[in-house]
Amino acid sequence: MRRFLIAGNWKMHKGVGETSAFIEGLLATDPSPAVDVVVSPPFTSLPTAAMLLTGSKIGLAAQNVHWEASGAFTGEISGEMLTELGAEWVIVGHSERRTFFGETDRTARDRARAAQQAGLKVIYCIGETLEERESDRTFQVLESQTDGLGGLSHAGLVVAYEPVWAIGTGRTASPDQAQEAHAFVRGCLERAFSAVRAEGIRILYGGSLKPGNAHELLSKPDVDGGLIGGASLDVESFSAIIRAAAVCAAGE
Repeated sequence: MRRFLIAGNWKMHKGVGETSAFIEGLLATDPSPAVDVVVSPPFTSLPTAAMLLTGSKIGLAAQNVHWEASGAFTGEISGEMLTELGAEWVIVGHSERRTFFGETDRTARDRARAAQQAGLKVIYCIGETLEERESDRTFQVLESQTDGLGGLSHAGLVVAYEPVWAIGTGRTASPDQAQEAHAFVRGCLERAFSAVRAEGIRILYGGSLKPGNAHELLSKPDVDGGLIGGASLDVESFSAIIRAAAVCAAGE
């Protein structure tokens, strides 16, 4: 049975002081052991987060990684550097990286491969734009974005479906829309790996998931957690989503 994973992507928010306050507050809530929890602060806050999370069950993720182990790549960071800082996870291919920084399916796969080689677990992001959804190309886009994932290890791979039109907009895919997309993605993973392996890969929903809609979304059979943006910046809202996942894990 797949364990729920709730991952907070802080994007370009929270310096060292805010990171310390957030993590201390999150640890004080004593998150449910039935749910895997990951936080992803900016690069500058990774060392502080790693120190504060030592001995806890909360995982630490970076927000990007380069596809080479070293070299003349100004402003980039390698998988080995991230593991040295204490990161266990990395987010790859987020829609903002694709939209603003030229990320492609190919570069995302290269980053994911390098991350796995460095021992990092990968949250691999996919999702369609509003234009693509309205022109009935959602499945075509998702199939294209998952093509080639078979070259990665299924172990330590998590896929995050994030409809671009629902990120930071307040719009959310309905639970049925999310389930339909997740089920399709799982079919793509079956072709990339095998039915058995695909059944074990968690698929997260990322698109304005918040306390008010968490239970309804997470109760769907192929929704295995969430990649949380704005709602992960507040301890109370993030904790409420974790609690909703724990309720769903208990079958309630």
